[in-house]
Amino acid sequence: MHQSLQYPFDSQLLLRKRKSIRRELLTGTNLLDKRIAILGGSTTHDVVDMLELFLLDQGIRPAFYESEYGQYWQDAMFPNSELEAFRPDILYIHTSNRNITAWPEPGDTPEQVDALLEQEYSRFSSMWDKLRETWHCPIIQNNFEYPFYRLMGNRDAADIHGRVNFVTRLNLRFAEYAQSHDGFYIHDINYLSADYGLEKWSDPFYWHMYKYALCLDAIPRLAFSVSNIVKAIFGKNKKAFALDLDNTLWGGVVGDDGVENLAIGQETSMGQVYSEFQQYLKEMKKRGILLNVVSKNDHENAIAGLNHPDGALKPDDFISIKANWEPKSVNLVQMAQELTLLPESFVFVDDNPAERAIIRQQAPGTAVPELDKVEHYINVIDRSGFFETTKLSADDLKRNEMYKENAARAQLQASFGSYEDYLLSLEMRATIKPFEPLYMARIAQLTNKSNQFNLTTRRYTQEEIEQTAADPDHITLYGKLEDRFGDNGVVTVVIGKVEGQRLDVILWLMSCRVLKRDMEYAMMDELAAKCLERGITEIRGYYYPTAKNGMVRDFYEKQGFAKLSEDEAGNTVWTLDISKNYHRKQHMIVVNEREGQEVEQ
Repeated sequence: MHQSLQYPFDSQLLLRKRKSIRRELLTGTNLLDKRIAILGGSTTHDVVDMLELFLLDQGIRPAFYESEYGQYWQDAMFPNSELEAFRPDILYIHTSNRNITAWPEPGDTPEQVDALLEQEYSRFSSMWDKLRETWHCPIIQNNFEYPFYRLMGNRDAADIHGRVNFVTRLNLRFAEYAQSHDGFYIHDINYLSADYGLEKWSDPFYWHMYKYALCLDAIPRLAFSVSNIVKAIFGKNKKAFALDLDNTLWGGVVGDDGVENLAIGQETSMGQVYSEFQQYLKEMKKRGILLNVVSKNDHENAIAGLNHPDGALKPDDFISIKANWEPKSVNLVQMAQELTLLPESFVFVDDNPAERAIIRQQAPGTAVPELDKVEHYINVIDRSGFFETTKLSADDLKRNEMYKENAARAQLQASFGSYEDYLLSLEMRATIKPFEPLYMARIAQLTNKSNQFNLTTRRYTQEEIEQTAADPDHITLYGKLEDRFGDNGVVTVVIGKVEGQRLDVILWLMSCRVLKRDMEYAMMDELAAKCLERGITEIRGYYYPTAKNGMVRDFYEKQGFAKLSEDEAGNTVWTLDISKNYHRKQHMIVVNEREGQEVEQ
């Protein structure tokens, strides 16, 4: 991660050095190529340049289509051969309150104001409907920033004729559309402009001189914010915290000062600051972010500090607690392995700049926010966009519970001499079925988040998943796994393309939290059954190596496939003839509420 692109960043430096930073970022490997169409209601050249930098830093190499100045609506609503040839993967509509065509007048009746509001909203909603129908890809839409003047002063917010009131009502209508339409995302420039400072953000000089909808220095902030939505859509979010303790979660050093002398709680101003930070982390946990400890401490002292009566966080709030005297980089890498995550899934939070520098060097890809005063920890972490939410699924909300259940499974495993006996003791039950509407969002999320157990690493939007599920030339399967400890949710996905009597498996992935549970064999059994039902006699599999998916290099060989070819890059093609004597591969999981049977022909 390029340090100059981490929040808080120097906007003028980025604008000045964008070309050299871009050259440096383009040397990165394993970049995800995406086509982004920007339909602008104002000048967007610098938005494109800044957005490219942030996306490259987040592992996405964008190609851009940029509409002519102010032509966002025309490009959306009328045939456009250039946009059609571009075939966008994502659409970003960069409009502002400068693009509102009519405002309430002081003498308007409530009915006239309502009609005006409906007119403005319908102009946008009809455009979104058209774009969704045409492109079937995610749409990002700015809401509106407040006007830079108020004709009625404070009354502008409450009076139906006020522009502040009008913008508030329009923004609510935009939000309602987002709530009822998957794949449509609001980019909240109303909040962003307020956070930046509306007076500076909306400086009229930049509109009248350059037709910028915001001041030049604010453009990197806007582009960074948009990039966070894009990277979240394509599965580039962080998943977990690795947290220091002393002078990070509380004031003081627990081993030296004692638990009773730590700054935490309501008795002092600094204690209140640390309490607020702990409560922020507790709220992050509730929405599915994993909390972990990496601390140079005696384990007993760490636990004692976490049991402080005034602390919001307790030991049970954490998935893993590494409190010892090993290097923190070693602990973080080991923690990632134990949780079947990658170091790049973590945000490392530590008050010590030396420790932060070591993690940046020894655990590359880990996000390491630059922290100063504890009063600003929440500000920096929250505005860094590490955990940008585009969809909050039931699995997200249960993530901490699922990882705790995995820890209980690991503890149980240690008590068995036979691994097969351990698996049987789990009493596993699987649901394996073609894609269903209830799980489309989770399936799309998995295709963008799963990197290690992923044979081809193809990425899908929810719209593409829905199209694939509806296409009779594809076979789709999702797998849910439950056991005596709980429900793991949707953990595996297979997509195959029918080619006559052959099925090409173009996607096969599985969450690493269910590794070594035989779920991949259960999926293979169901896939073979679906193929034979349709007269398909050959399954062909593909493995495309990346820096992260080495664990599945021999996946198809273990499933009984024969290798057909391998090129210089290590890409392999495999085949399995299922027309004769296919035998069930797994015997540990009850599938679809019945014991699996040998596939009959």
